[in-house]
Parts: sequence; C-alpha cells; structure tokens
Amino acid sequence: MSGSVLVIACGALAREIVELRKANEWSALDVQCLPPELHNRPHLIPQAVQSAVRAQRAHYRHIFVAYGDCGTGGQLDAVLEQEGVERLPGAHCYEAFATPEVFAELSDAEPGTFYLTDFLLRHFERLVTRGLGLDRHPELRAQYFANYRRLVYLAQTDSADARRRARAIAAGMGLEFVYRFTGYGALRSSLAALHERRAQGTVLPWPR
Repeated sequence: MSGSVLVIACGALAREIVELRKANEWSALDVQCLPPELHNRPHLIPQAVQSAVRAQRAHYRHIFVAYGDCGTGGQLDAVLEQEGVERLPGAHCYEAFATPEVFAELSDAEPGTFYLTDFLLRHFERLVTRGLGLDRHPELRAQYFANYRRLVYLAQTDSADARRRARAIAAGMGLEFVYRFTGYGALRSSLAALHERRAQGTVLPWPR
C-alpha cells in the first residue's frame, strides 16, 4: 500500500494541482482526476467520487478529495463521511480560489455574477459554448444568461492575454467585466497542509 496521499480531484483543478505539486516538490501527493464535465450533471459527482475512492482504497491508506460541494446539495459530504475522507473546504472552486470572505463579498455585491477561472477560460468553447449547445442554437444565449449582470474572472495566473480573452467573453455575453487575481487560494493552502500532515504522520487513516 502506498505511503503517499492520493488526491482525487475535479478535472477543472488538474492543471493547477499538478503545477502546485511540481513547484512545491510535493512528491508524496499523487493525483487522479475525474472528468470536469461532471459539473454539468452535479448529481453524478457523489457516486463518481465514491467509486474512485473505493477503487483506490486497496492502494492508498490516505485519500483526499479536491472538490467543493459543487452543487451536490450536501450529497458529496454524505458520501465522504461514509467513506472517512476529507475534501477541499467551500462550496466550489470559485470560493476555494477567492477565499470564502472575498467570494461572499463578490456575491453580495452582485448575485447575478458569472465566474471564470483559468480552467473555464481555457475550455470556454468546449464546456460552455458547445456544452450548452450555443454553437447550434445561439438564440439560447439570452435565455441562459438573462439573470447575469457581470462576469468576474478569478485568475490563478496573471496574464494580459488571458485578461483580454476573458474581457472578450464578457463582451460577447453583454456583461460587465471584473478582474480579480486570486492565485491558488485555499487549493494551495489545503494541499500544503495535507502534505505537512502526511510528513508528520497525522493524515487521517481509513476508519477501522
């Protein structure tokens, strides 16, 4: 059985986790990612995560889940409590990157906000335009985004080109554009704490 910690992560966090792992030399963290398309059907996330946990139980003593609640309405937490596994704090990756305090501030200022991260910006055409069928039915754009007033780009990396592309998406959606550089937020701090706990031998084992 491996002495490393397996991080079962949302595919939307894969690149960021791999970059953090490499930059910080967290060699004791292994990563397995689930398809980001699960976010289009969040009711499928708990079962997908549980299946991944159970499939790896024989190989890893310690497993951590890099998901927020992600629209599961508490069902993911119910599964993880049953399996004895911890997860990333917060409701979703937007809150994890921004921190709860900043995200609450943004949400209170304008509830009708569409959020972008680096991942969603890179895959906007696949996950939003094609994923929602807007390439085939552009007339649906007004219906999908009727209640949105602004787009907030929560950036993990500071890139002028990324800002330009995010601004263009906001303009195409007819939304006010807001830029907030967040870095990796709670994703970094959670993984750093996990790695430290593993080094100290205090990562929670499977319940006996």
